[in-house]
Amino acid sequence: MVKKCAAGLLVCFLPVSANAQVICALGSGASSYQPSADQRPSSDAMQLVARVNAAVKNICGSNCPEVAVLRNATAANAMLIADGAQARLVYSPQFFASAHEGFGDAGILALVAHEFGHALDDAMGAAWMQKSWTAELRADAWAGCALAKSDLNASDREAALRALSRYPSPAHPRWNLRLPAIRAGYAGCGGDASKVHSGSTGK
Repeated sequence: MVKKCAAGLLVCFLPVSANAQVICALGSGASSYQPSADQRPSSDAMQLVARVNAAVKNICGSNCPEVAVLRNATAANAMLIADGAQARLVYSPQFFASAHEGFGDAGILALVAHEFGHALDDAMGAAWMQKSWTAELRADAWAGCALAKSDLNASDREAALRALSRYPSPAHPRWNLRLPAIRAGYAGCGGDASKVHSGSTGK
């Protein structure tokens, strides 16, 4: 059954089809993901996801893609899965707890914004988006855009960037290529790119 949330997200328990494809996994071990272990997200996680969703709604308005949010201990940290027209953000509760311990709410916001960025990338374009960017860089740029719309203070911005730096997907390029894309998205959505510092954790 499907429950539509006021913020535009979906929380659903529909079976994952054989055609489902992992678009992005912020960690290794995506092949260990077991869809049968999907569960309703925790209220804490949904509060943070709702903050990202509010920022995203400021970007895409009525054209926002629908994304189901689920928790699953077998997920490779956080994953975006495309299943036909349905996108699913599946997160590992252990990963969210660890990322929150290291980077606070802002770290989770940034990681969710990156995963949502993949769904936005499929749904719309932006004049500031470079055609040469890979899908991961475009998702980073959308994350930067969402962070600009989130009204974070300087400390939270830095924590968000450090979380993005600390948890790349296996397909991500090096941080020195990712940061300009994040800055471009941040500036493209009304933020001051000079406030987006390095964020690198050395990873």
